[in-house]
Amino acid sequence: MKESFVMRFDEKDIEVVETLKSLGVPRKVSNMIAYLANGTEATSREIERGSDLRQPEVSIALRTLRKNNWIEEKMGRSDGTGRPMKIYRLKASIEEILRHYEQEKLNEANRAMASIQKLKSLLAETGSS
Repeated sequence: MKESFVMRFDEKDIEVVETLKSLGVPRKVSNMIAYLANGTEATSREIERGSDLRQPEVSIALRTLRKNNWIEEKMGRSDGTGRPMKIYRLKASIEEILRHYEQEKLNEANRAMASIQKLKSLLAETGSS
């Protein structure tokens, strides 16, 4: 039997996932970012095992990372028979990814403040009528 080493989440990784989730990042994407944040390269299977995601969840998270241009894929050698496996790593820096979510939250806050100002204006007009 072949021995393989798969990185697993530690306490810090779990805290990273939970903090990303608190920002509204889906769990699947949070797990994937936390798993690949250390500059690791991994196959889909390694990501599944190490990040507590199922294969369909890995695929969904990869779709999000691809859409944002945050992931790099390359073909690796097969582990015997079968087709070559894809190997993934983050292309974007963690700072770049966090800037994306920071901007998203700032935009949300600005929209909320604009709505509050509009309500104040509308209610002030109602009160003076």
